[in-house]
Amino acid sequence: MSDRPIRLLLVVWCCWSGPAFLAEASVTSLDQQGSAGQTWVRVLADAERLRLPTKFLKALPPEFIRFEFDDLRTYAAEYHPGEHRMVLNRSLSFNAAGRVLKPLAQMTHRELEVLYHELFHAYMDYLGLIEGQSREAGSRSEDLLGFAREQQVCRYSEVKIAPIVQRQYEMESRYLTQAESWEALNETWAVFIGWTVWNQLEVQRKTGKSMFQERGQAHGWMRRLKTAFEKVELRGYYVPEDPEERRLAQKRYLAKPSQLTLREAVALMKQVLGFQYDFVEEVEASFGSSQPSSCEAAAGTIK
Repeated sequence: MSDRPIRLLLVVWCCWSGPAFLAEASVTSLDQQGSAGQTWVRVLADAERLRLPTKFLKALPPEFIRFEFDDLRTYAAEYHPGEHRMVLNRSLSFNAAGRVLKPLAQMTHRELEVLYHELFHAYMDYLGLIEGQSREAGSRSEDLLGFAREQQVCRYSEVKIAPIVQRQYEMESRYLTQAESWEALNETWAVFIGWTVWNQLEVQRKTGKSMFQERGQAHGWMRRLKTAFEKVELRGYYVPEDPEERRLAQKRYLAKPSQLTLREAVALMKQVLGFQYDFVEEVEASFGSSQPSSCEAAAGTIK
């Protein structure tokens, strides 16, 4: 049977049995909220067991994210701000059935990297939503969002891009629109969140203990971070708003001068990931002294 007759039959049935349909829809909505809440409780418990960051996850209401699954081809995952809808590849669902998120312990390290990348997008979406709702809610979001907007103007309004991704030293300058610069910042930060989780899992693989309890693992993670900066692994991208440029490239990747800075990484480790302060201070010390950027000179250091 084709799609059209099915749609038509559903419309006729709906109009004939109105009150019953509305009652059933209401029950379904409540069931979906309950299911979302249960999924979120399980995600938090799984993350705790795996010793993964939970600070920013605990700030999200249990029903905030609507998980969906699809056979994605172009992207590994998609998050839709405003709709609070996260579309993941079916491989991240239980038994690849496309119904519920599979346990975190059954995910590969790369799958967890993708998931945390998207969860960070959801967190930024949530902070933007609550910002103006109340003084109490606003205080939870103003520090990170304020820092983000400062960086958006100072670092992401004019960027260097790598027209050919593989040739990172061939660069062009771009002046970004507000939407482009906000996307570039968000993608850069989300890349770091995902990178952090994947590398934490990798260094913890041998002992199964938290890297915050094993000095050797902590130093291993710090070495990986230095290498990531050197190899330009911590860079985001944006989708050009100009249709003509979009015909040339669906995405524009940032070049080395516009990749994540240590200052941004430190802010994310403290405010989003909830890393221990002595660990973060050791990370900063391991990089030694560096010349402050124009952003730092203008605004000081974020706490």
